[in-house]
Amino acid sequence: MALTEPAVLVLTALVGEARHGYALIGEVQDLSDGRVTLSVGTLYGLLDRLAGEGLIARDREEVHAGRTRRYYRLTDDGAAALTAEAERLAQLARAASARLRAARAV
Repeated sequence: MALTEPAVLVLTALVGEARHGYALIGEVQDLSDGRVTLSVGTLYGLLDRLAGEGLIARDREEVHAGRTRRYYRLTDDGAAALTAEAERLAQLARAASARLRAARAV
């Protein structure tokens, strides 16, 4: 199953570190060099979907400045899905590059 770009970015942002929603929004923007900006509603819909698929899980909650921050972490299934998607995208990039090289050689 291919993952959407925002899903790949969220999973990537969770590699090695649990994060809360607003931190994920910033990390996704950084990882995408500003191309992808998630709204709060879009992010939480995506987090619910990824959690429902078992790719992420709630890690903990903390209260900060009177507001509850819910942290999420990558699951083993999420790491496996991200690995598979990275390999799929790399293969696609190799195929595209090979075709472009071949076209230039003609």
